[in-house]
Amino acid sequence: MTLFNTLFRVPFLLVFLLLSTTSKVSLAEEGYNPLHSPDFFDELNAFTVIYTQIKQLYVEEIDDKTMFQNAIQGLVDGLDPHSSYLNPKDQTNLIESTIGQFGGLGIVISTQGDLIQIISPIDDTPAYRAGLQAGDIILKIDAQRVRDINLEEAVKLMRGKPGTKVKLTIIRSDKAPFVLEITREIITITSVKGFLLDKGIAYIRVSDFQVQSAKLLKEVLAKLTDQNGAKIGSLILDLRNNPGGALVSAIDIANLFIDTEGTVVYTEGRIKSSNINFPAKPGDIISGAAIVVLMNEGSASASEIVAGALQDHNRAIIMGTTSFGKGSVQSVIDLPDGYGLKLTTARYYTPSGRSIQAKGIIPDIQLENITLYDPEDTVDLGSLEKDLKGHLSVEDPSQLSEEEVIRTQDEIKENQDKEIISFLKKDYFVHEAMNLLKALSILNSK
Repeated sequence: MTLFNTLFRVPFLLVFLLLSTTSKVSLAEEGYNPLHSPDFFDELNAFTVIYTQIKQLYVEEIDDKTMFQNAIQGLVDGLDPHSSYLNPKDQTNLIESTIGQFGGLGIVISTQGDLIQIISPIDDTPAYRAGLQAGDIILKIDAQRVRDINLEEAVKLMRGKPGTKVKLTIIRSDKAPFVLEITREIITITSVKGFLLDKGIAYIRVSDFQVQSAKLLKEVLAKLTDQNGAKIGSLILDLRNNPGGALVSAIDIANLFIDTEGTVVYTEGRIKSSNINFPAKPGDIISGAAIVVLMNEGSASASEIVAGALQDHNRAIIMGTTSFGKGSVQSVIDLPDGYGLKLTTARYYTPSGRSIQAKGIIPDIQLENITLYDPEDTVDLGSLEKDLKGHLSVEDPSQLSEEEVIRTQDEIKENQDKEIISFLKKDYFVHEAMNLLKALSILNSK
């Protein structure tokens, strides 16, 4: 386990993939006529025969609505892991995931054969505090074997009322299967955090791409600039285990640092409206200061868009391991009665024309997961404050005056930041990024 996985693990809730970047459309723009397909009526006849046999012979009577709902679900599930037939509740969950607040455990998941793989946990959530990691495989949810249900059913089992518990049976590459009992919570994500690691070297972590993430990043960078007492000389942008999010957020964040004309990302699909170019808008907010972007196999979708854009514009050095490879676009199509269809309609391409799908972003500098710290010497942001000496009591803050409350909170924040910075410097990826930025600074000063 790397320090990063302990300090900044990125869970995501139970909602398929944290909105791999979803656009909303109406119905298909180019008509399809089944009469043009010679196989259509043969397959429709086969479907009708099977439908009739189930209606007549199945051990229990099933109504027609359920039969058709199941048929539609199977039709969509057979396409790819990211296309889904959405009932009204699913639609609501999808919207909640884009604004950064929803209920559940805090993990981004995808299918891995008959099982479910954790793409990444989300910062400061129950899954994060329980120790779930990118690459973990879920075998069972409570007593339910995952291989016997589909992704949506698994999501429903893991979601639930805050305060209730769920048991996950996990298999990890380096150990035998184990069980974690996790208490559900309302998940609210703070998507951007930042620290000044050294004079002139800023560290900013984006845990997922929400609509307001670019605005938050600018605010965090402004605070670090004030703390530095001068312009930031270099930046580490940490996108490890970031599962993605809103497309507009990825474009806005990339445009914060690009100072050349061109493209941030473009999409290509089968219909005309799926072919979109998202232009770069010159206006680098750190005036050309060196950037290192950290990525790993848990960096997906919007993370890959940002990294690919900065890499192709020669604006950043990408460091770490090859990213996840989630390079497809999902469109949400409204259907009658509150239902919807989340359908993969296009692929993402970097400015130079590289496809992200199933390939990922290859770092300029490859790193291995080397540990620079004692495995016992870890920090968990979820429990850090309560462990600090003189922490503010949540149960009875009335015992302190307003000035004491403010002073205590300031002390907690200062101690927290010092401890986090200390651990970050022991994170091998961050350590190597700092060494590279210092070397570049020396070269540029000559």
